[in-house]
Amino acid sequence: IGFLRMSKPMSPQPLAAPGEAPVVVRLDQVSKCFTLWRNQSHSIKERFLALTDRSRREYAEALWALRQVSLSIRAGEAVAFVGRNGSGKSTLLKLIAGISVPTRGHVLVKRRARIGTMIELGIGFHGELSARENVYLNAAIHGLSREAIDAIYPAVVEYSGLENFMEQPVKNFSSGMHMRLGFAVAVNMEPD
Repeated sequence: IGFLRMSKPMSPQPLAAPGEAPVVVRLDQVSKCFTLWRNQSHSIKERFLALTDRSRREYAEALWALRQVSLSIRAGEAVAFVGRNGSGKSTLLKLIAGISVPTRGHVLVKRRARIGTMIELGIGFHGELSARENVYLNAAIHGLSREAIDAIYPAVVEYSGLENFMEQPVKNFSSGMHMRLGFAVAVNMEPD
């Protein structure tokens, strides 16, 4: 099994025991840190005042969204991350999807694995394009061929309940319509 390297290489480990589904996602001691800037100076006056008053000085603060997370996800498993707001769920999903890279640790995803994420549904939809065009664009970005998109398109339309709006620009959609279309695309891509 070949893995797409999403971060630094890690030591090889057995991917599956006989009779077990192979591992398609593996996280090894993954941590993610964001830098929060405090007292950002936006004017010359603020910067000048910061020279004489320490409380006005700009400084960086580290926010660790994840610390030393390790897990393996096997083919066919459905996994949900549950936790409070700000506990790192979206950050973890973005690391697995390759949208972000870890500060420390290793994220490995099986080469050519189709990862279906429901992070901020509908993100990446272009407001000027029709719903139909956005379905094709979004599915293509996730690696589906034109033929594969043609095959799932009727199911996306039916699932979303937006058959009368597929030729309308998504900029005219309500937030609920936007979410329904994003969810319909995500669930019908048949992720690994």
